[in-house]
Amino acid sequence: VQLQASGGGLVQARGSLRLSCAVSGRTASSYGMGWFRQAPGKEREFVAAISRGGGILDYVDSVKGRFTISRDNAKNTVYLQMNSLKPEDTAVYYCAAATGSSWGGTGRRSYDSWGQGTLVTVSS
Repeated sequence: VQLQASGGGLVQARGSLRLSCAVSGRTASSYGMGWFRQAPGKEREFVAAISRGGGILDYVDSVKGRFTISRDNAKNTVYLQMNSLKPEDTAVYYCAAATGSSWGGTGRRSYDSWGQGTLVTVSS
C-alpha cells in the first residue's frame, strides 16, 4: 500500500485547507484510514479516523467542529477538510492506513502504512 498526501500549504488563521490522501497498491475500501500530525518538537498525534465504509468517525477534541474526515472509495482517496484553522494547527500532516482492520482508531500502532506527510502552516 502506498499513500500520497497532498494539499498542505500556508494559510492565515481562520482559513481553510483540504488535504487529500491518494491510496494505491490496494483498494482503500478494505481498511480504516486516519490522519495524524506532528508539530516541531512534539510527538506525532492523532487527528481523525474513518472506518472502512465511512460510517464511523473520530476526532481529537481540539479539532472537533472544525475538521471533517471523509473518503471516496471509488477514487481511493481520503480527505481532511480543515476549517477555522488556528496557528496551533501548524504541523506536518500524515495519512495512515490500518490495512489489517476496518477501523484503525486513535492509536498510532494500529496503522501500518504511512504517507510522506504534507506541511500545513497557519499564520496568525
